Amino acid sequence: MSGAKQGVAPSQEEGRPGHRYSPGWRKLTIVILRPLLFGLLKRDWRGRGNVPRKGGVIIAANHISESDPLALAHFVYESGRYPVYLAKSTLFGVRFIGAVLRGTGQIPVYRDSADAALALRDAEKALLDGECLMFYPEGSCTRDPELWPMTGQTGAARMALQTGAKVVPVASWGAHELMPYKKGEQKGLAGSLKKGVHPLPRKTMRVIAGPPVDLSRYAGLPLDRDTLRAATDDIMAAITALLGELRGEEPPSEPFDHHRVLEERRRAAQAEADAGAAKDAGAAKDAGAAKDAVPEQAGPAGPESGGQRAAEPKAADS
Repeated sequence: MSGAKQGVAPSQEEGRPGHRYSPGWRKLTIVILRPLLFGLLKRDWRGRGNVPRKGGVIIAANHISESDPLALAHFVYESGRYPVYLAKSTLFGVRFIGAVLRGTGQIPVYRDSADAALALRDAEKALLDGECLMFYPEGSCTRDPELWPMTGQTGAARMALQTGAKVVPVASWGAHELMPYKKGEQKGLAGSLKKGVHPLPRKTMRVIAGPPVDLSRYAGLPLDRDTLRAATDDIMAAITALLGELRGEEPPSEPFDHHRVLEERRRAAQAEADAGAAKDAGAAKDAGAAKDAVPEQAGPAGPESGGQRAAEPKAADS
């Protein structure tokens, strides 16, 4: 909003632009959303003391529904921090929503642009300025049929190792009952959920925060693929263990690998298509061969006289 008073994160270094936001917009979202969420949802919150009250921190959470960002934001705010999300850049172009996102200091993610690195740059700046940055390492709502976390992407680990910010693992459960993910799997628990929004009866949002993930063994190592992958796996393992505690269930031994599943499905579909094409080609070849074949015909008749067929030769006497 033009003319709005601009705030700057308190840890801004001299001579470096700080992470900017409008205190007015942040206050407005609190005034509107806080009582609304208290009224609409029940709560089962645990581990709020694990969220640091000051300094740059990364909240790394599982993602089961398009509605869980609000439940998670409520938990984080009541833990003493204002949440800053990385949001799709397209949302910043939506009327009013874009103004809210910009005013509250949310960070645009340019997924399909050469400017994608800007999101990481702005996220790093926000962390250095003491903001509470919200990450969904899975990158999207889980495609695991039982709604366990998938394998994670490495952005949160990279940010933590580059800035030294703590990573607090958080698990949430219940948002899938309020609004199941519309692109979820059509089997297992995900397939049993009725799509749409179901506010009644009031749903309980269960959220638990664990102690910061210990990433000290990666300090000083090059941020190559192996390091980032291992650190990400540690973060996802902590989130998954917390979700198991919330659900009262034993998590799977291996996380769901969405990219591998997509590749396997692609290969299976391609193999089926190739088999169908080969079958069609074989049928066409057989049909062509049958069409070109000439049936065996009897030889021409012997000479005819007076319109009468010549007599058939008699069989030899035995």
